Amino acid sequence: MTPDSLLPADEAARLRSLHFHAILDSLHEAVFEELVRLTAQVFSLPISLIALVDAEEAVYIANQGLGNQETQPRVEALCAVAVRENRAIVLADLTREQEQERLTAEAVEAARVRDLQFYAGVPLRMPDQRTIGTLCVIDHRPRTFSAAEQQVLEHISDLVAQTIVVRHYCLLEGLGKEHWQAVQDLLVEEIAELVALVRYLVARLTVQIPVPEEVLNLVTRRLHDVYTLLRNYHLSKAPKSAG
Repeated sequence: MTPDSLLPADEAARLRSLHFHAILDSLHEAVFEELVRLTAQVFSLPISLIALVDAEEAVYIANQGLGNQETQPRVEALCAVAVRENRAIVLADLTREQEQERLTAEAVEAARVRDLQFYAGVPLRMPDQRTIGTLCVIDHRPRTFSAAEQQVLEHISDLVAQTIVVRHYCLLEGLGKEHWQAVQDLLVEEIAELVALVRYLVARLTVQIPVPEEVLNLVTRRLHDVYTLLRNYHLSKAPKSAG
């Protein structure tokens, strides 16, 4: 059972928003897999996840680099900390006691077993401002994470959240599966092109920490274009609020 120490003040409303958006069953949808692939590529990190945090477990609807793991007890999940604190979290070295003090003993042990030593996660906020999960990046060694890098991670998280909103409208409020598939195909194409461009830039510049501003600025511009496209779609056909 999830301990009270992991629960944010708005837990009941947060869970209502998560279930309203009906996203927990969206395992392996191409657009979300492409978004975590982009995230891992931008930061040259081996692991990126979209984690939805339900009452008792974290559900990884998209997973780059963590094998076939689809769920994890909430008490073990690093993403539960970002949900509890409702803000971006950077744990630069998970072997350090001061970082471990922010985690449950179960999360510390789960990270040790998987040799996870760096974590950065940002909230996935819905239009009602409830956090239903996180977009995160993880490494097997300690790493710094600059304010500029965190900002780009937040931009990608905004796109993930908006995609969830549009998916909900298409499948549950309006235009149906065929329209969602058309939207998803368009997004996958746009994001795949950005992944290829980032891969080229990273190879040309070699892996650098922090990520060079040239790469971050390009990603930010392209993300803004895609986000605007999705937001305009949503505003023109706004779904009902979760309340």
